[in-house]
Amino acid sequence: MTFAARRAQFLEDIRDSQTPSARLMAVSKMQPAESIKDALAAGQRLFGENRVQDAEDRWTEYKRTIPDLDLHLIGPLQTNKADKAVALFDMIHSLDREKLAQILSQEMQKQQKKLPCLIQVNTGEETQKAGILPCDLPDFLEFCRKECRLDIQGLMCIPPAQDPPALHFAFLKKLAKAHALSQLSMGMSADYTKALRLGTTYIRIGTALFGQRI
Repeated sequence: MTFAARRAQFLEDIRDSQTPSARLMAVSKMQPAESIKDALAAGQRLFGENRVQDAEDRWTEYKRTIPDLDLHLIGPLQTNKADKAVALFDMIHSLDREKLAQILSQEMQKQQKKLPCLIQVNTGEETQKAGILPCDLPDFLEFCRKECRLDIQGLMCIPPAQDPPALHFAFLKKLAKAHALSQLSMGMSADYTKALRLGTTYIRIGTALFGQRI
């Protein structure tokens, strides 16, 4: 099946869901150049990357030539890559600590670019996973908004592998509503239908959209 056909299936699932305004993000990490070209030819414009350096290598030229390309950072961001992230990306989904918020704020001022951000929430409180603990979200959100003057639009999560994802999606939605945040980045290939039922605004799809690499 071609990228275009798989994309059409996902878009149909979105249209038929409780959240027809959700956006399909193609997670392009590790994908070869030919797969990216196929995705672009099919009309896909929203892409997610996990690493700044990979995105810089893959997308810098496309960003110059495709005006409506929408590139989001969905992986962890090191503070020493914040300048490149601000220059290249259109949204950051993985804001998760005060130092990063401060550095991003400084870089946005320096580059005169207001970049919308999502806060990554560690809904499962896993020690090995990035993200703000739910109990710390109110203070962190206030710090980001008032001290750093960042444009915080919503929340992102990656549920623990062993848990029913819908529980975490519902929890993230509740947190977002409590703080008047409209954007939710939740749902991947195995659980996106559950995320759509619970109001996600971004589903992040990789191999299920691009197909298995040969």
